[in-house]
Amino acid sequence: MSSSPTMADVARLAGVSKKTVSNYFNGYRYLRDETKTRIADAVQQLNYKVNISARNLSSGRTGAIGLAIPELAHPYFSEFAQAVVAAAQRRSVNVLVEVTGGDREHELDVLSGGNGRAVDGIIFGPLALGADDIAAATVDVPIVLIGDRADSRRFDFVTVDNERGAYDATSHLIASGRRRIVGLGGEESEAPAAASLRSQGFRAALREHGISMDADLLTGPIPWTRASGAAAVQGLLDAGVEFDAVFGLNDALALGALSALLTRGIAVPAEVAVIGFDNVEEAQFASPALTTVDSGLNWVAERAVELLLSRISGEISGPTSEIADHRVVVRATA
Repeated sequence: MSSSPTMADVARLAGVSKKTVSNYFNGYRYLRDETKTRIADAVQQLNYKVNISARNLSSGRTGAIGLAIPELAHPYFSEFAQAVVAAAQRRSVNVLVEVTGGDREHELDVLSGGNGRAVDGIIFGPLALGADDIAAATVDVPIVLIGDRADSRRFDFVTVDNERGAYDATSHLIASGRRRIVGLGGEESEAPAAASLRSQGFRAALREHGISMDADLLTGPIPWTRASGAAAVQGLLDAGVEFDAVFGLNDALALGALSALLTRGIAVPAEVAVIGFDNVEEAQFASPALTTVDSGLNWVAERAVELLLSRISGEISGPTSEIADHRVVVRATA
């Protein structure tokens, strides 16, 4: 065996074909877990490194994918970007991250293939665009959509279960005896967006448990930030609105609400329970630790990379839509 192990060496040690090893590095989704494990063990034993330059030269690819998201300052997007980078690196693929700011023209530029992006495909989380915009895309590389603005006629789509996750979060509060629940950060819209979908789940849970919706307990639309969550709860307290729980439609809102309640000397969860959505890392280190919905961020990142690489390599046909599993993570606030 040569001092620099080859893909053939990996295949020989793992007991598979060279093509199977190539599929492994390209993120081919249909490999059996046992096969993936054998290849991974062989790679580790041989300390094999993919010759990215040679692979890209032979395939005509750049060896890089794009990730276009609204922002990086928000904990959810920063954690998602890190998860995408990690998933891509495991497959010896580079990631070029682009921040769109949720700006419509910038997002349209992504869909037009403008700005000279030297990538083989793009994971794209649009914020300002609708289904018609996405349907009219002229980009000439594969795209996997994340978020809520799906158009399965054109592109693969991976998302979280916003409506059901919000339903389960609200039901968790109701099961603990809460009846006056603040819906923090919701909005009413026909467009498929996280705020409207989570609002629908929140309302559905109240309705199905026989709890009438009090307009005083709805706060939104507001920015999904800690400052907005804190300000909204402070406003309710100043106005004398009575409530025994807060559902922040994302963790930032819930963490802001938690801070406002504790600052006012209100015991959480004895007097007011708080639950969030997304399970960002900060949630578990809050004091008290925040109960939240784990929306499957890491799975979405892994699956988006896997789908995109399979699409780039031509191993799948026809767009697919997939939804992550979710669960309520019970901690100290609810």
